[in-house]
Amino acid sequence: MIAKDLVTWLHEQRLQAVLRAIHRSRARTVLDLGCGTGPLLRRLLHEPAIDRVVGLDRSAAALRELQALLQAEAPEIRGKAELVLGSFTAPDGCLAGFDAAILIETIEHIEPDELSLLERSVFRDLTPRTVVISTPNREFNVLLGVPNHRRRHPDHRFEWDRPKFRSWATGVAHRNGYAVWFEDVAGAHPEYGGPTQMATFEAQRAGLDLHRGRRRTPMAVSAIATTPTATRVPQMAATETPASSKAPSATGPRAVPTTMSMVAKLRIVPSRPTP
Repeated sequence: MIAKDLVTWLHEQRLQAVLRAIHRSRARTVLDLGCGTGPLLRRLLHEPAIDRVVGLDRSAAALRELQALLQAEAPEIRGKAELVLGSFTAPDGCLAGFDAAILIETIEHIEPDELSLLERSVFRDLTPRTVVISTPNREFNVLLGVPNHRRRHPDHRFEWDRPKFRSWATGVAHRNGYAVWFEDVAGAHPEYGGPTQMATFEAQRAGLDLHRGRRRTPMAVSAIATTPTATRVPQMAATETPASSKAPSATGPRAVPTTMSMVAKLRIVPSRPTP
């Protein structure tokens, strides 16, 4: 078992690495895909250069906890946030047009054969200018005392070494018109690399408006004037296990099929796709 203080340190290092990537991108609007209880989302809200942050997760329990945490923030801070119930393998088309999307320690929680759904949803449907993805580096597990036949977390569906992650990310970038570069997070062992590996994608289509240059499924958006206290997260069954702050809750085909704004003043209602 990995020591708790080491897990906390690694988590902090990942957050710092992603914040640096967002600063470099000069993003003003950010999608946190698989936000959980919002450890990164809440930091982003305090960045003066960021105007809007949307957190998406499939767990209503995690979003309810995050909503409660946001109530402690100043109105001008929590007013920059929206929370959306849904899956990032099938996100609402109204979430297209953001400057950046982040997926932090999330892809390893979905089945490998669903990665094509993630690629299509994020890189073809949502088309953010910048995408940041981090995932564990399997090579480093030996230094953490994780046996070869096990993974760091029981919910991980896979863990990739650096060549595998870079091969996948390079293919995604090539197929979708992005450039990509890689970095080790939390240091780099001369043989095993860092405990976490991160890829930053930047759109490279010169002259193309990424957010208007593609055919999209029409969406109907109804603006409903509500206050934060008037919007309610669905009540959960008493037997439901509370969601953790980790990102896997945003993944998988069993995600709630509709989306709901829980902090902002919009309720997003998908319309039927046109034939």
